[in-house]
Amino acid sequence: MSPHGFEDWNPGTYARFRGLRLRPALDLLAQVPELPEGDIVDLGCGSGAVAGALRMRFPLRTLTGVDSSPAMLDEARVPGLYDRLIEADAATWTPEAPVALIFSNALCHWLPDHAGLFARLAGALGPGGTLAVQMPRQFAAPSHALMREIAARRFPDRFDFSGWLPPVAEAAAYARMLAPLGTVSAWETSYVQRLDPAGEGHPVRRFTEATALRPFAAKLDGEDLAAFLTEYEAALDLAYPAGPDGSVLFPFTRVFFTLTV
Repeated sequence: MSPHGFEDWNPGTYARFRGLRLRPALDLLAQVPELPEGDIVDLGCGSGAVAGALRMRFPLRTLTGVDSSPAMLDEARVPGLYDRLIEADAATWTPEAPVALIFSNALCHWLPDHAGLFARLAGALGPGGTLAVQMPRQFAAPSHALMREIAARRFPDRFDFSGWLPPVAEAAAYARMLAPLGTVSAWETSYVQRLDPAGEGHPVRRFTEATALRPFAAKLDGEDLAAFLTEYEAALDLAYPAGPDGSVLFPFTRVFFTLTV
């Protein structure tokens, strides 16, 4: 969940929608097949949101969490559910010995070269091991497209999306990509999420500020960031109108796959 190259994550901001972010991880875990002997790796473990579910499903396995964010790892350490926590860049990290499961929830969309990445991770599995991955595929939706549109128009010196390509493909593309490596199951789910009133700011902005909005905010100072957020919020009001109680419906698409080698 924590990409390389950005300032450290804020566990409290990310945890604000913990339930909505956990549900896809549980849906992915439900599709993980029976495993051979070996360790379990939570790649991009963040603050440890999935640790309890992984520990319950595989109670006797060694569970290792890997993340690049010291702040998130500090949070993950508190419940004591991981046997080991490793601060490392998931783009290059490899286990010391083959493992039974590499489980990655909402991380790999931050990483480049998916064909190379997933082949490398599959190579870190023991015989019969599984790579299980979930990634947001929300980049064409207003919540994400509006960020690019507003940033490029207001600050062309800092944002250029002329050659931009979405970092996550459709599920069928991963099924084709990974088929030579083993047995693949790939699917997409669109979650219609109900976001409660945020108190300050549009609920969708409060959702995206912990993740997708971060690289935009990192390039803007106080006044520029305020202007950007004002326009972004106004556009969100039109794209995701609030109901009578102030809540909004926020469809969110995610891609999943399991690869068993």
